[in-house]
Amino acid sequence: MTIPVFSPFRLRSVEFSNRIGVSPMCQYSSQDGFATDWHLVHLGSRAQGGAGLVMTEASAVLSEGRISPDDLGIWKDEHIPALRRVASFLHSQGSRAGMQLAHAGRKGSTKSPFAGEGAVLPEEGGWTPVAPSAIPFAPNYPMPAALDQAGIDAVVDGFRKAALRALSAGFDYVEIHAAHGYLLHEFLSPLSNHRTDAYGSSFENRTRLLLEVAAAVRSAWPERLPLFVRISATDWAEGGWNVDESVRLAGLLRERGVDLIDCSSGGLVPGVKIPLAPGYQVGFARRIRREAGIATAAVGMITEPAQANAIVANGDADLVLLARAMLRDPYWALHAAAVLDENVSWPKQYLRAAPPHSAAREGLILE
Repeated sequence: MTIPVFSPFRLRSVEFSNRIGVSPMCQYSSQDGFATDWHLVHLGSRAQGGAGLVMTEASAVLSEGRISPDDLGIWKDEHIPALRRVASFLHSQGSRAGMQLAHAGRKGSTKSPFAGEGAVLPEEGGWTPVAPSAIPFAPNYPMPAALDQAGIDAVVDGFRKAALRALSAGFDYVEIHAAHGYLLHEFLSPLSNHRTDAYGSSFENRTRLLLEVAAAVRSAWPERLPLFVRISATDWAEGGWNVDESVRLAGLLRERGVDLIDCSSGGLVPGVKIPLAPGYQVGFARRIRREAGIATAAVGMITEPAQANAIVANGDADLVLLARAMLRDPYWALHAAAVLDENVSWPKQYLRAAPPHSAAREGLILE
């Protein structure tokens, strides 16, 4: 029998060969939003390494939606060819290709980690970020401008057009980034959303923008292809967004054609205490999956093969997404298969390194 984490998983018309995915991880290696050879090798090596799904980093749907000037983008058609090259290679290695669509909100126009911290000034290539309310993330972050209705409409349309570009580039699924203190998350949380109009105050109003974005993306994204949404299930802060609201939101997203909730947490306000431990966010994925009736992905300090397999075997989540573990070992999935005694396909160029008794090596003549 197939080990649970290596069993296929299907959403709409897309089948993932296994339940192991590469979580979106910003690389801060773009100019004007363009993917480069770095992105091809970074993402492509994880597909070679056996991951069933590989997702791009947060890709800005508008130029002012970048976190830093070095972010990946999908706000113009010129971005498509380089992204198509990435998606094509992922497919050639048997992985499904995903793109995370994002808007940084008040965390925009900030320096990449390689350049320090704080704001990027306009004379240095920065811009005025936007947010639900004119409240900066931290003292050394830029003051955002509160979005008016025209700005909100532009954001919704930006996500819709980005989904069309991702489709043209050949991606199998897209994920709307509504977590980690970026724009859509900022609208969800009372800590960052102080509006009194139709987009603030009540749960219904604070979730309005995300639901509008989800509907717009779903209208542009083919029915045959799945749609993910990443959320921060809790702000880990008193008076902030919480798990009960996340369960309720997940049900509303399911009704609008979302197929999977990618369950992360935090990122909205600095200085919160997060109880870090192996699999510390798995409980969010479990609860949302069971109470909202929607597929989920678990992420966060998932590092060991047995741990990842137990998450799927126990019904806590349908997928496990790895971040730092994949940075340390691009071939994590192949190595996990060996640990769990599961026969999986290896790239033919690497077969001589496959486990000695693996079915992948059958018939191979080694020099």
